[in-house]
Amino acid sequence: MKSEKFASAQEWYEKGNAFRKESKWHEAINCYIRAIELDPDSPAVEAKRMLDDIMAFYCKDMYNP
Repeated sequence: MKSEKFASAQEWYEKGNAFRKESKWHEAINCYIRAIELDPDSPAVEAKRMLDDIMAFYCKDMYNP
């Protein structure tokens, strides 16, 4: 991800959503983290929690023979 500079948490949240729709999980999480840093009450909090759950599921699944 390029070092983009967004002014608001909403912009970071929307960028995270765009990455999520492309299944770019890590990039989406990074955007959500930046949104949360700017606004701890951002909807990015819930979005990040959901992606954390998805990543935990995928990681466990990869190690299950």
